[in-house]
Parts: sequence; structure tokens; C-alpha cells
Amino acid sequence: MNPNVFDDPRITAVGLLFEVHAGLSARFTNQLEDHDLSPVEFEVLTRLSRSFGNQLRMTDLAAQTSLSTSGVTRVVDRMERDGLITRRACPSDRRSSYAVVTPAGLRRLDESLPGHLQLIEDWFTGQLDPPALNALLDGLRRVRDAVHPCATAGSSSTPVEREPTSPDGNSPGDDVQAGAGRPPGTT
Repeated sequence: MNPNVFDDPRITAVGLLFEVHAGLSARFTNQLEDHDLSPVEFEVLTRLSRSFGNQLRMTDLAAQTSLSTSGVTRVVDRMERDGLITRRACPSDRRSSYAVVTPAGLRRLDESLPGHLQLIEDWFTGQLDPPALNALLDGLRRVRDAVHPCATAGSSSTPVEREPTSPDGNSPGDDVQAGAGRPPGTT
């Protein structure tokens, strides 16, 4: 075996991606635990809140996350028991149902979002100047679309814009609207 094969930039790129993911995931997990959310629950709430009507068909939610359809069902069952999500029957297809964020789910997301965004700024986006960040986002979207083409399933409609609330119920001035300040794993 050629010893220089391990200096291949392809191996370096994937290795760095895994290292960054592991480091960010650990920081995000700790921060989300303070709000009684797992990373997957945060992702589900984020995906739903960024979708038109704060809802997605269960199959589209599975396609947008790293979960199987049965995995999404288990997560939604747990989140429904916790009052964060509810299910709604699909009027045009009896076999389908929607997962819909409840007001309690939106509040939990709004409570966790400021700290989450600060972690993203401190440990990810703030490490890059604007041109480097735009290039990274473009590259990540191209790779994501190639390896996970269903990642945007069900999100073709315009998302509902809303301002997050602070713990005192007021809306902060630097709101996070659909399409701005996106948490990781979102488009």
C-alpha cells in the first residue's frame, strides 16, 4: 500500500468533517439538555417550525431527518406525549398524517434557540468570514443534495415567519425568521 494514500485530501476532508460534527454535536447536546430536548427532538421541532404551517407529513419528516419512518413514529409518539407535537390526519390521503408543532413545542424551541444560535456563532459560523461561510454553505448544500436528495421533501411552500419569544414572553429584537440564522441540519 502506498503510504502517501493517507495524505489524500479526500480522506482529510471527510476526517475533518467527522471531527467538526463530533465537536459541535457534543456542545449542542449539552446545551439542549438544559432545555429537556435531545438533538433529534430539537431537529424535529426545527424542521417542523421552518415548514409551511409548522407541519410536515410524517414521511417528509423522515426524509428530512436521519430517521427511518418507524424512527420518526417513535420520536413523534414521545414528543406527542410531552405535548410538543400533535398529529393531524391528511385530508387528501387517509394513509398519511402530519406532525404539527404545538404552542408548547414552539415555546420550547424558542427557549433553546438563543443559546443554540450563540453556540453556532461561537464554534462554527463565527470561525469563518462571510465569503468563506457562503462558500461552505454552497458546498455543503451540493454535497447534501447528492447524498441525501430527499432532505428538503415537503418544504416547497413558504415557511411561516414568526419571532421567537424570550422567557419573559417578549420578542427579542434580533429575531430568527424562516431562512435566517438557520440551525444546523436545516436548509
